[in-house]
Amino acid sequence: MNRSAFLGPILILLGIFMFLKGEITFSTGTIFEYFWPTLFVIPVGVFFHWLYFFILQRRGVGVLVPGGILLTAGVICQVSMLFDIWHLMWPGFMLAVAVGLFELYWFGGRNKWLLIPINILTVMSLLFFAIFSIGSLFSGIFHNQPIFAIVLIGAGLALMFMRSGRETSKY
Repeated sequence: MNRSAFLGPILILLGIFMFLKGEITFSTGTIFEYFWPTLFVIPVGVFFHWLYFFILQRRGVGVLVPGGILLTAGVICQVSMLFDIWHLMWPGFMLAVAVGLFELYWFGGRNKWLLIPINILTVMSLLFFAIFSIGSLFSGIFHNQPIFAIVLIGAGLALMFMRSGRETSKY
């Protein structure tokens, strides 16, 4: 890998970060504060993948499990740090375990029993992502709005009476 292919995306991310955060004085502490996942977690995940593909020559498939977990968790932590959305990104840690296990499944012997925890963790993670993202969206739009509460109560009552009206007409 040449140096520009590695340094280019890092400089782009740093420029985007500086543009989004406004006037932040950059110091060693600031770089460690915001980019610790890129500096410490993601490289270890990449190291495990490099170890499997180039050093072990696809023989030690077990190193992909921590590699996938660390790489995914590092990306989740980096996005959370840059945009301060920890409250939305925490389901990504369940997805990280699913990614590590999926790599074991994909590059290993394709043991079909691994698909059970992979699917459970993936569905739970996506479900929690959806619930908390939609919840965060609605809390921003309808924050302390009694009108929204009244609409929900009215919709619930309408559904109850419409359903009970249909049931009585069947008999």
